[in-house]
Order: sequence, then C-alpha cells, then structure tokens
Amino acid sequence: MEIIVFLSIVIAVVAVLTSIVLVRRVKKQIAEMTDVLVDVKNGNGNRRILSATNELTAPLAYEINEIVVAYESRLSTVRQTEETNRQLMTSLSHDVRTPLTTLIGYLDAAHKGLVTGKDRDDYIETARRKAHDLKEYIDVLFDWFKLNSNEFALEIQSVEAAELTRNILIDWIPIFEDKQVEYDIDIPEQPVRVRLDMDSYMRIVNNLIQNVIAHSHADKIKIALSKKENNMELLLADNGVGIEKEDLKHIFERLYKCDKGRSEKGSGLGLSIVHQLVEKMGGSIAVESLPGKGTEFMLLFPLES
Repeated sequence: MEIIVFLSIVIAVVAVLTSIVLVRRVKKQIAEMTDVLVDVKNGNGNRRILSATNELTAPLAYEINEIVVAYESRLSTVRQTEETNRQLMTSLSHDVRTPLTTLIGYLDAAHKGLVTGKDRDDYIETARRKAHDLKEYIDVLFDWFKLNSNEFALEIQSVEAAELTRNILIDWIPIFEDKQVEYDIDIPEQPVRVRLDMDSYMRIVNNLIQNVIAHSHADKIKIALSKKENNMELLLADNGVGIEKEDLKHIFERLYKCDKGRSEKGSGLGLSIVHQLVEKMGGSIAVESLPGKGTEFMLLFPLES
C-alpha cells in the first residue's frame, strides 16, 4: 500500500514538474510569437516563427507564418499598385495636360482672330490632330484600368480567326497606303478555329499595328497567320528602326517607353495591354528585334480541339 502511495506521489510530482516545464516552454514560445508579430506589424515582413514539429505550438506557428506570407504578398501588390498609379498620374500630367494646353492655345488663337486665312485653317487642323491624339491616349488609359479591374471579364468563344483577322486588316489598308507603308498580308483561305475573346483579339492586332505606324518608322509591314502544330501563329513584322537589346527586356512592362527609335507620343501602355490580353486568353507573345533592321512579334493561340 505504501509503495502505491509513494508511486502515486512520484507520478504526481513528475506530472506537475512536466506541466511546469511545458507551461514555461509554451509561454516562452508565445512570447516569441508576440515579438515576431510586433516586428511584422512594424514593417519587417521577413520575420518568421521558428518551431519544431513536435512542439505544442507548432500548428499555430505554421498558421501564423502562412498568414504573414499572405499579408506580405497582398501588401506587395498594394505597393506595386500605388507605384503604378503614381506613375500613371505623372504620365497623365505630362501626356495629357501639356498637349491639352497646346490644343487650347491653337483654338484660342483661331477664335480670337490672331491668325487668319490659311494660317487659321492650319491652326484648326493642328488642334484637330492633337484632339485625336488625346482621345487615343485616354482610350488606352481607360482600357488599361478596365483590364486591371475586378470587373474585367473575357467572353471566350469559338472564333474563325482567319476571317476575323482579314476583316480587322481591311480597315488598315487605307492607312498603310496613306502612310506609304508597303504591306504583305498572308492569311489562309482555310478556316482557323480558335477560342478567343473577339474584342480583345481585335485590340491586340490593332495595338500592334498602331505601334508600328506610330513608332517604328517602317515602310514595310508583314502580317501572316498560319497553323503551327496545335497553335495558331500570328506574325507581325516590320523593317523599321528596331528596338535596342536593353529595351527589348522591358518592352511589355507598363509605362515603359524606349529611349531610342521612339517618338515621345504614346502612353507606354499599349504593349502592356497586348501582353495581358494574350495571356488572359491562354496565348503567348514573343518579340525579336535588331536595331536598324526591324521588329517581329509572334503570337500563339491554342487551336480549338
């Protein structure tokens, strides 16, 4: 009987001592977690809670670490968005306010009679062109904001891409001729069925061609559509000034403008919009260029099964 009582006392003492050790250990771990969370709250998102898998607090530590990682990811996205919006506002100030001031100056001069006859007509024509440039810029800006909003949704459907591309290019032929750009269009007569959002595909083709017209200084353009294995390939090439190797790395970044071989006109968003739309439709886009030789864009979209 005495032995049983003695063993019971020993077991109770061991249990108490074990509990005390565990409580102290848990309290220490909670203090470490609190320290990490305070550090994260103060801006150090690289802190993590270290815990062995056999610790009582291990599941809680791992869960907190995942929350911190997700928080930092969202915070990074917010920071990038803020920086992009800041850059957009700076670009908007330069690319809209400055030409708008010039536009108003031309119209005021014509309205007040400061210029007459042919000069007045020239002022009005210049104002008209600048108004169209501003509208084009604002349209691109609107497209970019829409594309990056939660409300943007594609309407993917089965499309006969050869005929659709042909119809898009018909509207460009008078512009090519007016700009004295020699064009080579190669589109097969056979149907090429792809699942696309029609409006987005039209925006892609139009943006790429507009990019050639506005920036490349090319006098030749080639547009070819073909089947390549399980994909439809759309190739658009020009013989313009080309793009420097360093610029080529950033060509699809938003607000990026090449320093060489580019005019000041442009939002820096057109190719970024193209890249996003292509990826949202499950396609891919690549670009090759040689300064002084020209540029070639290659787009791939999966053929309909």
